[in-house]
Amino acid sequence: MMTIFDFEKPINELESAIAELRQIAAEKGLDRSREIAELEAQRERLLKQIFAHLRPWDKVLLARHPKRPYALDYIRLMCESFLELHGDRLGFDDPAIVAGLAKMGGHNFVIVGQQKGRDLKERQKRNFGMAKPEGYRKAMRMFRLAEKFRLPVLTLVDTPAADPGVESEARGISESIAQSMLTLFELTVPTIAVILGEGGSGGAIALAATNRVLMLEHAIYSVIPPEGCAAILYRDPNKAPQAADALKLTAESALALGLIDLVIPEPLGAAHRDPQTTALSVRSAVLQQLEELRTLSPEALRDHRYQRFRRMGVFEAVG
Repeated sequence: MMTIFDFEKPINELESAIAELRQIAAEKGLDRSREIAELEAQRERLLKQIFAHLRPWDKVLLARHPKRPYALDYIRLMCESFLELHGDRLGFDDPAIVAGLAKMGGHNFVIVGQQKGRDLKERQKRNFGMAKPEGYRKAMRMFRLAEKFRLPVLTLVDTPAADPGVESEARGISESIAQSMLTLFELTVPTIAVILGEGGSGGAIALAATNRVLMLEHAIYSVIPPEGCAAILYRDPNKAPQAADALKLTAESALALGLIDLVIPEPLGAAHRDPQTTALSVRSAVLQQLEELRTLSPEALRDHRYQRFRRMGVFEAVG
């Protein structure tokens, strides 16, 4: 079943009415095309009106939508071929991180992404997209492979955070995140990250220390989830919508703050309504960024990445 948020309920009512009219027309052989067309036009107007006035918390909900396309969906829709590789070569494999070799638009890529699950069984297997140390070490293995064979790197970011469990802490989750960032910083091949849904905390930045960071229109990018922020600042997790406003976690805010380079538009109604069109938009944006980055020398690519992140967080004291 499709998850329906409060702000989507008027749209859902119209879509139910359209589906009912179509069913009646099919069963009774009636021509209801005019009525259906009027309802569809009304639905389009309502979609535009609602999605033009989304609050940050609404975007949090959309970024977490259970039907939103995940990394493997994008890989399937964008790439001509994909060979998944497993293991960190230290004895572990983490299903929360998917990685492999891909061909897209005539270019060979190394792709590393965070994968959530569709049903409860897969979500448990993939730990809800929260990678453990071995996941980031698998990613580092792929980054080094890209460097060795001079392949561009594409990372697909979609995680609430890195795994916070005791076992991950014991195995060095913080160190693995830092090493993943360092490995990306040291590469001399083009690197591009796309934030697909949730870009949460260090779990996201571990894959996003890249030359270019792109972000889907209704994705979020934040140092902490709104619920965690509300619990700390307001002593009340129920104030998550208020925290979402304060965190500036939307794509528009991230672009204005210089944290990302490009916002990729989503189809009207968000990515889960039209995954194919969304994937084609992501593919086009990635290939365009790659063409620009390929003009830079290996040393210039590394320096570009360094300078890009050094510019973040710069402020001026007044008075």
